[in-house]
Amino acid sequence: MENTVSKKLSEMTLEELWQLFPIFLIEHDDRWKIWYNEECQSLCDLLSDIDVRITHIGSTAIEHIWAKPIIDILVEIPLKVDIRKVKDKIAENGYLCMSESEKRISFNKGYTENGFAEKVFHLHLRYLGDNDEGYFRDYLNDNPMIAKEYEALKLSLWKSYEHDRDGYTDAKSEFVCEYTQKAKEKYKGRYL
Repeated sequence: MENTVSKKLSEMTLEELWQLFPIFLIEHDDRWKIWYNEECQSLCDLLSDIDVRITHIGSTAIEHIWAKPIIDILVEIPLKVDIRKVKDKIAENGYLCMSESEKRISFNKGYTENGFAEKVFHLHLRYLGDNDEGYFRDYLNDNPMIAKEYEALKLSLWKSYEHDRDGYTDAKSEFVCEYTQKAKEKYKGRYL
């Protein structure tokens, strides 16, 4: 069944995917932390033979702001580990590989041929130290007024980019870059 869904989704154009999986925001939901913890435990069990660091990132990890109800998970592995072998393990356990480069692989889980499942995850597989999202998350959680500015930006972009994920991400990038840089200065070396 999963391979059939993967095949159907892989045959869709980007525009068709964006129509089936639009951007929508909801109020912060305390279940997101629970869902992350459950998925984190599953990933720890799956990758128990590798020294990994698993982190909840993205807007669902920022307290009290509206977000897309998608749990973003960062999985960092040591440089000595072959990222392709880890990719295969993750792909064999319910995640669909969405994009891949030499040092970064992105997966999703919870996308069906009929739209989103109740629990949706984006998994970002990277090498240790490629983790700007953790800095950004911490800065916004430590600065609720900045977090609310981010929420306002996201809400203002939502309808304009409802079916354009790349445009939505690009429109937030200046804000994200500015506060990620401030976070890296404030939290020097926190995630090395």
